[in-house]
Amino acid sequence: MAPRASLPTASKKRKHAGEGSATSDVAASIKSLEDQLIAAVSSKSSLNPLADLLDIARSASDPGTLSKAIYALYRVFVVIISNSLLLSVAGSDETKAVRVWLQEKLHSYVELLIGLLKDEESVLKTSSLKILLSLQKHLSTMVSKAPGSSSASRPQFYMSHFRQVVRALLICPPSPRAVHKTKKPKSDAGAEDGMLDAEVRDMFMEQWLSECDDIRWFFLRESAGLLATYSREDHPHVPENLLSLLERLTTFPTEAAELNTWWVEELGAKPPKPKAQKNGDAEQDGDEEPKAPDAEEDEDVEDDWRKFFDEDQNKQDASAETKATGARLHKLSIHQSLHSLSSHRAVFTRTWLTLLPQLSTGPEESSKALATRALNVMHRGVMPHLTRAVMVMDWISSCVDYGGTVGLLALNALFILMKEYNLDYPAFYTRLYSFLDRNVLHLKHRARFFRMTELFLSSTHLPVNLLASFVKRLARLSLSAPPAAIVMILPLTYNILKKHPALMVMIHRVDDSYEATEDPFDTAEPNPTLTNAIDSSLWELHTHREHYHSAVSTLARIFAEAFTKPNYSLEDFLDHTYSTLYETEAKRRIKKEPAIAMDVPQRQWFPAGHATVDEGGDAAEAEADRVTALWSFS
Repeated sequence: MAPRASLPTASKKRKHAGEGSATSDVAASIKSLEDQLIAAVSSKSSLNPLADLLDIARSASDPGTLSKAIYALYRVFVVIISNSLLLSVAGSDETKAVRVWLQEKLHSYVELLIGLLKDEESVLKTSSLKILLSLQKHLSTMVSKAPGSSSASRPQFYMSHFRQVVRALLICPPSPRAVHKTKKPKSDAGAEDGMLDAEVRDMFMEQWLSECDDIRWFFLRESAGLLATYSREDHPHVPENLLSLLERLTTFPTEAAELNTWWVEELGAKPPKPKAQKNGDAEQDGDEEPKAPDAEEDEDVEDDWRKFFDEDQNKQDASAETKATGARLHKLSIHQSLHSLSSHRAVFTRTWLTLLPQLSTGPEESSKALATRALNVMHRGVMPHLTRAVMVMDWISSCVDYGGTVGLLALNALFILMKEYNLDYPAFYTRLYSFLDRNVLHLKHRARFFRMTELFLSSTHLPVNLLASFVKRLARLSLSAPPAAIVMILPLTYNILKKHPALMVMIHRVDDSYEATEDPFDTAEPNPTLTNAIDSSLWELHTHREHYHSAVSTLARIFAEAFTKPNYSLEDFLDHTYSTLYETEAKRRIKKEPAIAMDVPQRQWFPAGHATVDEGGDAAEAEADRVTALWSFS
């Protein structure tokens, strides 16, 4: 058989040469069409080549050609927008028809860019996102500064385009490129459909959502509206996509002075102060200007949802700003709302209140995973920025029923609501007590549990019988716990006993009526105040003095000594596992050789000869072959 040629055949060479020639021709066509369109805008002639350029972009399968096409379209549309050809101004029927046609082409172009956000080519994804947000800036500037426009008296935000961007980020339609569809394996065809691409998410977060106050405000408001209207069956990943963005939002403003970065520069202008009425409410100016086409449609409409967040504003920190201007949130214009910290907190609160219930729907495993992600950021990234943090109480309480890691995180959030926001939740310690089972000492999240338990039981105002139940339950569980968990229980118990001297009776029980065989502790009682643990003792911890592991037995002896040592730092014991305990023992330096309990006689194990009988009649094995004697069966 002839060796296989390593170089391409002549037919393949001609094929590649033809492809390269075709690509060059398409690139030349793109450049030619772009030049024609820019010249046509200046001379106010026909813009029909725009449809041809858009068709090239739709049918292009090569990433390089497609990239050139979308950037050419971007430059053409920027020129069209700058010349105000999309504005809804008075004109002839022909002018109106051209404007409608241009708006349709812009919509088709935006739909193409939206699909490319899920493309397999990284350059196309990032380029599409940059173009979409850049068009947002140009369109908003157009309606804000257009001469003769009725909306030029106040900055505007082009909402119809931005709603498409929000839809693209949350619903994530598939890429229109044929190559993207054919290269996808059939087994993975629907694996990531509808999921927000990580590269797109990170870029949007870093460059726009975390930095630009106007983009963040409008995104929060529009995403909440989308959540309320989308079909969960058709788009099941919308809540997860929104959560992936909100959980990374770490730059939410805490002071009004931090509202100083704007993507649409016109919105950065200081808004007029609302006129205050005698009753203290604000009223819009009497001469409200008409709206620009596709600008903010809700500007003159009273937003009922914002009234909800006005309730009890005088009790909130943000009420100082509202009171100073004499305005209620639902009375503010869009421009005024963008410069109001209370308004930013209101849209943030509305979005989270709309999202949280949807995280708990669907399959149980998926709900647990999403709830865990939300609870991880709840105490530091969500509750401090809500208008009233107690509004998330119902959802957090429902998460306690999941148990495990989700339940522990929910208890942590509930405790913060009780401690910092005056939430009344009487069943908190009963729910915490229900988590004390043997599983919690064998799972990987036990360190988190002990860390939070120490925090929850740190108050000196807790009743003694409640604390006794927790200490007794932990002591009982330690009987079947691994050494790594016991070394967490012992220091925690020592700290609790030291802080609450009334519990000392549990380690110094000398009552004649107490019998070790009849422990009064009721293990089946779910209420920690009714278990009779204070009448029992911590005999379980006393048994650990004979534990096989030296670290456990050494720690257990602290209860027999005077309580003069300072409290243990529980963090020093939370990271212990079987491997860390073994490494500690293996690396320990032996300062003194261990003592030997008996003298080993210098005897030879395999001597020659037989056993003899001494004067007392006993067999003397010094001269015998012991192995031979053991294996002699006759």
